[in-house]
Amino acid sequence: MKPGAKMALLALAIVFPALASNEYQVYVMASAFVWAIAVYGLNIITGYCGQLNLAHGGFFAIGAYTLGLLTSDAGWSFWPAFFAALLVTAVLGFLVGVVSLRLKEHYFAIFTLCVGFIIYLLMDKWEELTHGPVGVRDIAAPYGFGVVDFTETTPFYYLVLAFLVFSIWFMGRLSRSLLGRTFIAIRNGDELAQSLGINLMRNKVLAFVLSTTYAGLAGALYAGMVRFIGPEEANIIHTFDMITYLLVGGIGTLTGPLLGTISIVWITQSLQFLEEYRMILFGPLLVVLVIFFPRGITGQFLIWMHHKAQTLSPAKKKKASKVQTATSGEVKSNA
Repeated sequence: MKPGAKMALLALAIVFPALASNEYQVYVMASAFVWAIAVYGLNIITGYCGQLNLAHGGFFAIGAYTLGLLTSDAGWSFWPAFFAALLVTAVLGFLVGVVSLRLKEHYFAIFTLCVGFIIYLLMDKWEELTHGPVGVRDIAAPYGFGVVDFTETTPFYYLVLAFLVFSIWFMGRLSRSLLGRTFIAIRNGDELAQSLGINLMRNKVLAFVLSTTYAGLAGALYAGMVRFIGPEEANIIHTFDMITYLLVGGIGTLTGPLLGTISIVWITQSLQFLEEYRMILFGPLLVVLVIFFPRGITGQFLIWMHHKAQTLSPAKKKKASKVQTATSGEVKSNA
């Protein structure tokens, strides 16, 4: 995406609270930004590294529960608990990654699916720690050091927007770096990557840790926004929701996770009036998107731009031919 387009999107995000008709719309957009951060994490391990992690929603819940338990039970303030949530998800991501990434393809996906289900069971049954089905209440909101009140919707929206911008910036730097190209080489094939001298295990684990840290970041922000969490935050359905956001937006792209998440969240909100029947309309709509945009919205746009750049108009082809002929004659005469 060109710098001008990026600045236009950022400007639109900044003025969105002023354009929104009510505070609820600002809340929905802030929620979409939180989920987008988690989807960017999924994009690292699945989009760039080619490993389908079905425990991603579980790590999202771990980040939320870590912040919730530290602030409500241990009496921590928000920001120390926030950074502790990032550390906990990174460490657990490392431990799970070291074990699970010894498996390949669908075996890895099945293993992480089991990990995600175990996380859900622990949060639902371990009442001494997680409060079980009752959940965690009275979670602390971010404090603004006496400058801003993040308990209000609009200031919290801008806080989440700042974290989203940083997440996208980091993802952009990562995708253009040697490490990002290493992840892509692994996605293209383990044997090919090994022939280039790439340490598969080390780089896969690093991608997994970065991915779970993104999930923990999103989970901690989510807990600070809703101020109450329960075992359903670890439900496997959230992982499949994030996979849907990624596929619709464009897997392995920089803007795909953002576009996919915002599109699906707002489509879902628009169909709330249908209540339990909304999936009857949403399901076929999702199927149409997958059929006509198999590489996602961003992926199809990039393909279209690539074909457009390669296809010259007849006038440009004729001009190019004349230039080539003139250059060829000039070379002959000089000879």
